[in-house]
Amino acid sequence: MQESLDSCYLIIIIFGISSEVFIRSSLIDTGDAGATAGNILASQSLFRIGFVADSIMLLADVAITVIFYVLLKPISKTLSLTAAVFRLTQASILGVNLLIYYAALLLISGEVYTNAFKEEQLNSLAMLFLNMHSHGYDLGLLFFGVSNLVLGYLVVKSSYFPAVLGHGLIGAALVYLLGTYTHFLFPNYAPIIEPLYVVPLFAELAFCLWLLVKGVKD
Repeated sequence: MQESLDSCYLIIIIFGISSEVFIRSSLIDTGDAGATAGNILASQSLFRIGFVADSIMLLADVAITVIFYVLLKPISKTLSLTAAVFRLTQASILGVNLLIYYAALLLISGEVYTNAFKEEQLNSLAMLFLNMHSHGYDLGLLFFGVSNLVLGYLVVKSSYFPAVLGHGLIGAALVYLLGTYTHFLFPNYAPIIEPLYVVPLFAELAFCLWLLVKGVKD
């Protein structure tokens, strides 16, 4: 179980960051639908790699949900199950969200059913789907935030990990919840919240490094 936990955590971080930072950010120009469509058409393989990277991340996320449930069930079966259900809900949302992401490529790649639309209309629709995909990620983070909140509490209460790692997960959860509600309710203030995402980044990396170096205490 130790090796599986290490591997899944590492996969989630590597593939999750890669798909967002190195793939989508290089293709999507949020202010120009035409340029975005051109980028995607010129790099369709890269766009599809983003789909694959996210799908691998989700598969690992489902696996790590089961592992955490089994590991932390002795601390509190109810809370461990709660964390697992919220995390699986997040994975389900992001799974459906991948269809929305892929719909952008279907629209601009010249499928027969798009003949009724002009190029500018197709590009705008594709940008709408990509924007919905971005919002879908934030919606998933709402459930992931609750899961991390419960998971952090269980980590603090357990003797498997240093308590500071649990507090880090709790801090990450609060940032996820704040960021999601800000994105949906007060989008103009979203740029103010973005620097806070360094907290989840460090918290998740610290947890992953601890698992790789120290592992779970017996």
